[in-house]
Amino acid sequence: MPAWIDTHCHLDAAELSVDVDAVRARAAAAGVRHCVLPAVAPSNFAAVRELAHRHGDSFALGIHPLCTGPAAEDDLDRLDRALADAASDPRLVALGEIGLDYFVPGLDGQKQELFYARQLALARRHGLPVLLHVRRSADQLLKQLRRTGVTGIAHAFNGSTQQAKEFVKLGFKLGFGGTVTYERSLQIRRLAAELPLDAIVLETDSPDIPPHWLYRTAEQRAAGEPQGRNEPGELPRIAQVLAGLRGISTDALAEATNRNAVAALPKLAALLAPDYGVTGAAR
Repeated sequence: MPAWIDTHCHLDAAELSVDVDAVRARAAAAGVRHCVLPAVAPSNFAAVRELAHRHGDSFALGIHPLCTGPAAEDDLDRLDRALADAASDPRLVALGEIGLDYFVPGLDGQKQELFYARQLALARRHGLPVLLHVRRSADQLLKQLRRTGVTGIAHAFNGSTQQAKEFVKLGFKLGFGGTVTYERSLQIRRLAAELPLDAIVLETDSPDIPPHWLYRTAEQRAAGEPQGRNEPGELPRIAQVLAGLRGISTDALAEATNRNAVAALPKLAALLAPDYGVTGAAR
């Protein structure tokens, strides 16, 4: 059975925290050997770190653009201190989740941009890659990245082909998850099929972005059908869809995407060493 890395999974979310140990056990049984747990605000820094240590996973610390509204500038100082405190922690692998979101109405764009720029500076100072939130903001994100030289993962990538190429040119890997399972997601499926294999990593963004087999329409939910809960254990089935789109085996996809994850988040290499060979594939 292939071994997988979920490069973006919110195990601390309320929807998963009620039975998180069982959620993680199901994922492990399905072959998901490692999850990267991003923070979204100072209030969950401790939670993602504790979960990463409990389950042998890794974590990232950052302030999500959707959390910048209530945030104060001294939260950036709190992030700086938290990164310094965790500097010797091998399970801290990135700064994130950070970025820009111009899709959700009512957000202060200027404040988002301030937090994004300041967090890129912190990533450089602490020598960490970033986990980027990209939603109708690819060009603005790229503009800042070109100035800093910071690399990492553009999570849940949904931009254009040209934007994808620009991220890859800057050294980023692009995260693909449940959206590739929807036949109507033509652009994302095209990107997932046509981008160089060394540009792609896998993720679930659990509990968000459920694959199509978990999704229920508003009408179905009104009729009493519950929305399926996305979990990291769905990753192997999502990967099967992506492997089919690319016309390769799941073993080949696992080896490539694991290797890409380590390239994007170098501190993963030491964490995975007991279970993974030099290529990133499970022994």
